[in-house]
Amino acid sequence: MNVIALSSWDLALAAVLVLALAALSVPMQLAISKQILIAAVRTAVQLLLIGFVLKALFENVHLGWTALIAAFMLLAAGREVMARQKRRLYGWWGFGIGTISMFISTFAITILALTVIIGTEPWYEPQYSIPLLGMMLGNTMTGIALALDRLTQGAWQQRAVIETRLTLGHTWKQAVGDIRRDSMRNGMIPIINAMAAAGVVSLPGMMTGQLLAGSPPLEAVKYQILVMFMIGAGTGFGTLMAVWLASRRLFDERERLRLERLKSSDG
Repeated sequence: MNVIALSSWDLALAAVLVLALAALSVPMQLAISKQILIAAVRTAVQLLLIGFVLKALFENVHLGWTALIAAFMLLAAGREVMARQKRRLYGWWGFGIGTISMFISTFAITILALTVIIGTEPWYEPQYSIPLLGMMLGNTMTGIALALDRLTQGAWQQRAVIETRLTLGHTWKQAVGDIRRDSMRNGMIPIINAMAAAGVVSLPGMMTGQLLAGSPPLEAVKYQILVMFMIGAGTGFGTLMAVWLASRRLFDERERLRLERLKSSDG
């Protein structure tokens, strides 16, 4: 494979584009220039760090190190899910529901793909396991965050409607059913759109990376189809699980709405 190496100057030139965007946002009073610059710095620093970590991991293949990196990625994704909600559940629940849902859905599907479909030896080979898990977690994280935000916001805004339904004898599932369905759909829309547009509107990231690295196009396509199906299933199952757990947490054992269990991100 003939990979064209990028120099520091090449990356600096790309960074100028981000700086130009941040500068343009100032006179337009978008109030996002700081966020753009912070995000750009975080991107560069985090990717450089993970590059060094993966280099060492690839040279020293061990289940313990792979599991440690996977656990760190999961916890970071769980924190991002919690941070993206305007209203979230108090205490451990705000972090735990998203994290548990991602763990069950993404880890199960990734391990299935590594052991049954791809068949790597060993199955935890970091060259395959870490990139696949990263793509799974990234997309599932987005879906769960969107779904939980819609759920908690919907419950807060429609609390009078929910309580009226409960008074009329509806179960907690019936009282919050329409909000749960909207939340689940909201969480799965991004991956549905990505799957529908793949190959027509956009070339997904993994396929693009393999093509740039010199892989045969059809082989890159097959891997991308596998990844898209994995992401679709992981996001869907994770979103359904997270919404069910969170919506149940909004009610007590006597099926009474308990919105005091929600905490605003403003404090």
